[in-house]
Amino acid sequence: MRSDQMKSGVTRLPHRTLFKAAGLTNEELARPIVGIVNSQNDIIPGHIHLDTIAEAVKHGVLSHGGTPLVFPAIGVCDGIAMGHDGMRYSLASREHIADSVEIMAMAHPFDALVFIPNCDKIVPGMIMAALRLNIPSVFVSGGPMLPNFVRQKKLTLSSVFEAVGALAAGKIDEKELLEVEDKACPSCGSCAGMFTANSMNCMTEVVGLGLPGNGTIPAVHSARIRLAKEAGRCVMLLLEKNIRPKDIVTSDSLHNSLSADMALGCSSNTVLHLLAIAHEAGIQLDLNLINEISNNTPHLVKLSPAGDSALTDLDMAGGVSAVLKELQKLNLLKTSCITATGKNLEENLKDVKNLDPETIRDKEHAYSPDGGLAILWGNLAKDGAVVKRGAVLPEMMVHSGPARVFNREEDCTQALLDKMIKPGDVLVIRYEGPKGGPGMREMLTPTATLAGLGLDSSVALITDGRFSGASRGASIGHISPEAASGGLIGLVQDGDIISIDIPNHKLELKVEESVLEKRRASFKPVEKPVPEGSYLARYRKLVSSANTGAIFS
Repeated sequence: MRSDQMKSGVTRLPHRTLFKAAGLTNEELARPIVGIVNSQNDIIPGHIHLDTIAEAVKHGVLSHGGTPLVFPAIGVCDGIAMGHDGMRYSLASREHIADSVEIMAMAHPFDALVFIPNCDKIVPGMIMAALRLNIPSVFVSGGPMLPNFVRQKKLTLSSVFEAVGALAAGKIDEKELLEVEDKACPSCGSCAGMFTANSMNCMTEVVGLGLPGNGTIPAVHSARIRLAKEAGRCVMLLLEKNIRPKDIVTSDSLHNSLSADMALGCSSNTVLHLLAIAHEAGIQLDLNLINEISNNTPHLVKLSPAGDSALTDLDMAGGVSAVLKELQKLNLLKTSCITATGKNLEENLKDVKNLDPETIRDKEHAYSPDGGLAILWGNLAKDGAVVKRGAVLPEMMVHSGPARVFNREEDCTQALLDKMIKPGDVLVIRYEGPKGGPGMREMLTPTATLAGLGLDSSVALITDGRFSGASRGASIGHISPEAASGGLIGLVQDGDIISIDIPNHKLELKVEESVLEKRRASFKPVEKPVPEGSYLARYRKLVSSANTGAIFS
């Protein structure tokens, strides 16, 4: 056993003494040692209950012959970090999480790991660590939040962000605003729509590291506790069979993840994270492949913010497994992939049924014949840009308009609230990329304000930053190269015409090359100040472009 390095033989007598100081018995030390990575904290509503999940995992490990030992991981709440400098640390925390889990699992050589994440960067950070360590691993997340209702309208977190713009537009009053604030998030769990947290929890399930149900079973349901106990059992099974993360995360399982991503209409952040996960697995994932898969995969599920349904609706319809069953019927899956159940995907899907054909549609009734995400190319995005196509209104799929340029997210938001943006405009927010931010902030505040003002049907937004999964509309992010690296987005000026053609994957700045050459001659990228010696300063030096997953290079 790997844990023998720290517990077996006469030279490990001091080590065993320290374990006994922690209360372990000889019998417990003789068993496989299973690390439980728990990201519980009192800040994130998706994480406040994770100690309950950890206790259930411990029961599962103990009842199947292992000794569970819990250690922590940090987590940033994107919703609370949104719209201020705290958001600079969100994506940056992903690399820190991966590194810190590696440190703990190498300093204390566990035989296997169970990961308990729930939100945004915590999920991919832990997957990256699992692949880097490559010891038997299972993921069990905290589960999604319940939605709530105001006047029979279903609410999720995006409803609250959009209410700010609705108030400014005079569509609601302060009493209605407070009602939305009080009721939109009624329970613990990851925010109730197909935002980044739930998108990535669904991806753990599809890629094979999470058990069926991991992406959709609500946080407050007892089925989530049973799933956690099952995760404890399965990690012992994977240890016995020596099935490791790199046996599970393969080119085929990543292909399945992208297919499910397109069918589910997941957050655009999944592109960023799946690229980083593929890198840790030693697999080359090309942006062109994403478009290829998207072009062949129908959009079968439309949850908030693109639609009115929440994760609870998807769960009642049969969950991610039922979506995979529809994709299997279309021969869009590689079903021989091994999973955390110890079985392959085909075996997992054998008895699965779609329980609600309205929530999970078949190909004939799909929302569109192609997938929920698209990669755009053009002189503004030579290395690509990402749009959540499934959340764009039909009238904005093709759009051309004058640029309104901002070097900070806050300036754009203020211009929206001050009614300075006109129908037809294309908002440009730059110097928010991985290096330029630094940290590649999410732009939920301006996109939600845009929607709340009713401008999402006439105004587009492009950025070298990224978007929350709660964003909707013609919101194009991850523009690469970013402004801070000399990308063309840095040369855009107010009034320049920008052309967006999502069906044909095009993003173009309509300015003569001779004019751009003159601008390049005097161009000097803006460098936003960060404290010397800070994590952000180190992050800026190490981080790569968004089109490679914003990994450390």
